Amino acid sequence: MMKETHKSGFAALIGRPNVGKSTLMNCLIGQKIAITSKKPQTTRNRIQTVYSSDEGQIVFVDTPGIHKAKNKLGNYMVNVAEHSLREVDVILWLVEPTDYIGAGEQHIIEQLKKVKTPIILVINKIDTVKKDQLLEYIDLYRKQIDFAEVVPVSALKKDNTDVLITQIMKYLPYGPAFYDEDTITDQPTRQIVAELIREKVLRSLDEEIPHGVAVTIESMKYKKKLVDINATIICERDSHKGIIIGKSGQMLKKIGSMARTEIEALLEQQVNLQLWVKVKKDWRDSDFLIKNFGYDPRENE
Repeated sequence: MMKETHKSGFAALIGRPNVGKSTLMNCLIGQKIAITSKKPQTTRNRIQTVYSSDEGQIVFVDTPGIHKAKNKLGNYMVNVAEHSLREVDVILWLVEPTDYIGAGEQHIIEQLKKVKTPIILVINKIDTVKKDQLLEYIDLYRKQIDFAEVVPVSALKKDNTDVLITQIMKYLPYGPAFYDEDTITDQPTRQIVAELIREKVLRSLDEEIPHGVAVTIESMKYKKKLVDINATIICERDSHKGIIIGKSGQMLKKIGSMARTEIEALLEQQVNLQLWVKVKKDWRDSDFLIKNFGYDPRENE
């Protein structure tokens, strides 16, 4: 009987909000799927992306950041992240280079101590510190958990990411691929388009519109030379609606223009994007509205 040489398995990316999980995943698969911004809690759903090579296939599960929830949407995000730890072959815990382990990291450590899955500590943003400092930080984290591997990387500069791929493969079982080799995500196109628009909202607006924004795609019609997209930006307050639209509609035009450029690159087709803004008060605390905007509020079984 021939020995199987192809590996395939699941790797969960976890970490506090805003440590660079989505940036790292986009870097590893070589294409932008997960949205990024400097604001924490950017990722709301569990996004699966696929890395394929001759050696094997890694299905990355990019989870929302593990944090203390403040509303029903927050509870959903935390449940998704913690549930992922029990379903995968290897866990990548992404941290920033620091000599202090705060309350957020301690919370994650407590979750990780409950699982038997191999854990790779990934120290991101190594381009911001000196090498001797990095060794101190590695030592600090090693005292907390017995990691299978420790891999320092810079997702932004793509430093050491090839080493990370090699280390992940070590912990995957042998078996056939889960997806065709040209698949890069399990996300529906509509969802990626909605998330790209939401990213532009997050990047364009200040802290006064923190995370009370969702985007729904009302229609997406493919024509011969054009894709017509109608999308609605949902916010929680009338004052937020005014800020999103901006003076003489300038902010909404800016958001639409930025989003259209990336959507056209994604679809490889010209796009006519129409954006609307609606107010749904306190939608993040409504089970019905959370589900309506694509986030299932039920706890993972």
